[in-house]
Amino acid sequence: MAAKQKSILSEKILLDALDRVARNPLGYTVLYVNISRLKPKNRHPQFVKVIARLFDSVVGTTKGVMFVLSNGDIAILSKNTPPEVVDEAVKKLRTGLAADPILSHDSRDFAKVYSFPTDFVSFYTKIEQLQAQHLNSVQNNPPVKRPLRAEEIDKVVEKLDEIDISELVKRQSILEAKSGGSFSVYMQEFFVAIKDLSPYFPEDLDLTADRWLFQYLTQVLDKKTLSAFGYAELEQWPQKISLNLNLSSVFSKEFVLFAKSFLKPEQKIVVEVQMMDILNNMEQYKEVKDILHKGGHELLIDSLNPQSLDMINIDQLQPDMIKLFWEPLMAYENNKESVKAAIEKLGSKNVILAKCDSQEALKWGLEHGISVFQGPFIDTIEAALIKKECPFSNKCTTQECLKRHRLLRGRFRQECQSLENLEKLL
Repeated sequence: MAAKQKSILSEKILLDALDRVARNPLGYTVLYVNISRLKPKNRHPQFVKVIARLFDSVVGTTKGVMFVLSNGDIAILSKNTPPEVVDEAVKKLRTGLAADPILSHDSRDFAKVYSFPTDFVSFYTKIEQLQAQHLNSVQNNPPVKRPLRAEEIDKVVEKLDEIDISELVKRQSILEAKSGGSFSVYMQEFFVAIKDLSPYFPEDLDLTADRWLFQYLTQVLDKKTLSAFGYAELEQWPQKISLNLNLSSVFSKEFVLFAKSFLKPEQKIVVEVQMMDILNNMEQYKEVKDILHKGGHELLIDSLNPQSLDMINIDQLQPDMIKLFWEPLMAYENNKESVKAAIEKLGSKNVILAKCDSQEALKWGLEHGISVFQGPFIDTIEAALIKKECPFSNKCTTQECLKRHRLLRGRFRQECQSLENLEKLL
């Protein structure tokens, strides 16, 4: 299990390193050692350790970085790896494993050098495919998860410091349905999905299992997400930026700096908070709402359903908005007075029907007076409308377009041949 944890982490970090190298790849090389092509008896963990030590000389000479991948292969990223250094390491290895077929002939079958920029695309694709194969294997044989422990939290936070969060921040549009079947962007939610952090941590570690440790972790992540906006490559921003935050994060210097320095005068923040956070900090909730209103911003209560909506007092909490999560069962429950009451009190644009995954969800919302929607079905509508106006629409699929549209920066986003159209707000 430990080897699997390390390998998937190494592949992800290697791809991140390649993304950075892609900006100026000239002179970089990767020495790729095909450990997986050795005979099974020569892939014994003790042999692999010996092989890794032999190639330490390459790392030291070139000031490179070594990655042990999911299939046991070794990749050493460096600048200008001298061929004689590679040959010397393979020569030493051949002495001990001369009987292995891959070492009895051309050493390039065993240790190959990829030179950038010429070999960059082929090598990047190779690592992407290797990671995908490994992820598929893990999904078919998922490890038993264990909760994050208190003594591990500092190391998790340290790891977050090493991650380029700006490449993980995504946006998801909330669309307003107009008369005649058209749509426009009402606001966009910006967030970091916990599943996107998972590859950076051991596979058996569940970051969400312990509620209190997870809450502390999200507070750290809130600050890093707010700081990441300064690195975004977007040119076109929505007038309303929605952020899913802890109440306490509104008091952070990162939030204050974001509100004062990043936003344009016409832009507003919608802070989405969880009901559990409110119930644990009612006085803080009121204070946060006052702070937001003074700045011209708004507060939204997130993750509600008809049952939880029955239990809260909208008149007492007085949120600016709420987000109602769609459930298929709602289509068969027509007498939800709490939903109707919320729409009457807050307005049709302030009750968002989220997690819309079908035409049925959209139809239900419209029939109940809701005009703003979010979810997979809405994402598909948005991507289709973007592609409709794109002069290069035949170059990618709707899902690829959607994936690029959601990113704030990074190599995959930059592959779009019409970034201006990709960013266009409906």
